[in-house]
Amino acid sequence: MKTFFSVIFLLSLTTFAQAEIKTQEIKYAAGGANLKGYLAYDDSISGKRPGILVVHEWWGHNEYARSRAKKLAKLGYTAFAVDMYGEGKLAEHPSDASKFMQAAFKDFDAASARFEKAKEILQSHKTVDSSHIASIGYCFGGAVSLRMAQRGSDLDGVVAFHGALPIEPDGSKGKITASILVANGSKDSFLKPEAVASFAQAMYEANADFNYISFAGVAHSYTNPKADEIGKKFNIANLKYNKEADDRSWLAMQHFFDRIFKN
Repeated sequence: MKTFFSVIFLLSLTTFAQAEIKTQEIKYAAGGANLKGYLAYDDSISGKRPGILVVHEWWGHNEYARSRAKKLAKLGYTAFAVDMYGEGKLAEHPSDASKFMQAAFKDFDAASARFEKAKEILQSHKTVDSSHIASIGYCFGGAVSLRMAQRGSDLDGVVAFHGALPIEPDGSKGKITASILVANGSKDSFLKPEAVASFAQAMYEANADFNYISFAGVAHSYTNPKADEIGKKFNIANLKYNKEADDRSWLAMQHFFDRIFKN
């Protein structure tokens, strides 16, 4: 009986010590827009840890971006899902998403200001080691993260999942200090082979720490479990969830972070 109660006590302690993910909406303003981000961290961890920015797909700051922030918190990071559109903009149709995305890239100085303000907020949080910051992004968010790295943003690393590959040939050489990991599908029809080659060449010329993963037979939005549903709704065959690629890319990201945050 004594052993039985000891086991119950230990189980109770284990349950009490389990990770408690805290989340918080944070309002801020930058780049001419009112923005709302989403912070997530594990309250059971003591001390400071690296911070990760999460940049959303072209749909806008939605629950998917927030779910990824919470997944990062469970890994022991503090994550901040940023808002690149502002004013509560969420696209319900690809045509709206395209307009929002194009507007962001057309005035990328404003977009850059929004990204940097989010980074400031993340760095100032009580749980974050401000010297260790990275960014991950999906689709549009991957392109934003990569472009910020090309602009010389002070980041340890960038991970782009099924992201577009921006080229800034006149501005990136000598500016990139972030390590870069890109994980795309080989059957992503939004991504042309020549774009991959051009981006790899730009990374080579910039002397960047750059790795590219190509998942054979995998299409766009492979990390989003709702991709098939969205693809059918809007007749976009290139949107396909792939659990294996999702899991493998997430694991690759973890190894990447282990390396860049080791000091």
